[in-house]
Amino acid sequence: MDETLTMTPPPAAATPDLAAVKARQQSTWASGDYAVIGTTLQIVGENLCEAVDLRSGERVLDVAAGNGNATLAAARRWGDVTSTDYVPALLERGRARAKAEGLDVTFQPADAEALPFADASFDVVLSTFGVMFTPDQERAASEMMRVCRPGGRIGLANWTPESFIGQVFKTIGKYVPPAPGVRSPALWGTAERLKELFGAGSPSWNERHFTFRYRSPAHWLSVFRTWYGPVQKTFANLPEDKGRELEQDLLALIGRLNISGDSTMVLPSAYLEVVVTKR
Repeated sequence: MDETLTMTPPPAAATPDLAAVKARQQSTWASGDYAVIGTTLQIVGENLCEAVDLRSGERVLDVAAGNGNATLAAARRWGDVTSTDYVPALLERGRARAKAEGLDVTFQPADAEALPFADASFDVVLSTFGVMFTPDQERAASEMMRVCRPGGRIGLANWTPESFIGQVFKTIGKYVPPAPGVRSPALWGTAERLKELFGAGSPSWNERHFTFRYRSPAHWLSVFRTWYGPVQKTFANLPEDKGRELEQDLLALIGRLNISGDSTMVLPSAYLEVVVTKR
């Protein structure tokens, strides 16, 4: 993720340099250690594999796989899994997890907007909080459809605009403006955008919630500032006074949404669990 998750609409005349945006995103994701955050989201990958009714022996592609949550979930169900991401370090974290569990997975660096696979190569194509961050949304959706066989399924987990994570990036967007002309990734968490991207593929969706559970709001902030590339990069590039302001804004956001009733953090964040059946 990066600053483009803010929902501020770009100027109509802006012509985005998508290659430059992608290069910045790749640098952001390669910083910190997303795996520290990603492993906490494992349940999302498990639920997504159930949503697509994944069958043993099916050919499965995980796009923008990060450290492999959907990858591992599919491999545990005896899928023939290929895990891809454009950040090799994240694939290595997924590879280590698969090895620790004795799971047979193929790991391959790949750009979600130019997947190096033939048409109709996979029965199931998955992405959990990954492909939604590609700069060229239409191209990424088209690539997922292309490599999925007719009758196959595409399964996605996408944060909604009003979710906790969506609001985190709106808050960040007040300090770091979004890239001009680039559509918000959070649009992938809306029914309207899904119909635009996958209208020919019969998309269906359900709103679910992932609950962030941390020792305290301050603990969440410390973990994300240290390990989560987009937050780490933002704080690193802000003057000290602005960094303090952002810190207080994020803690205030958590304070409004935290339902723990004690000093810990228990905070549900909405996402759309999407299943697209390719016709």
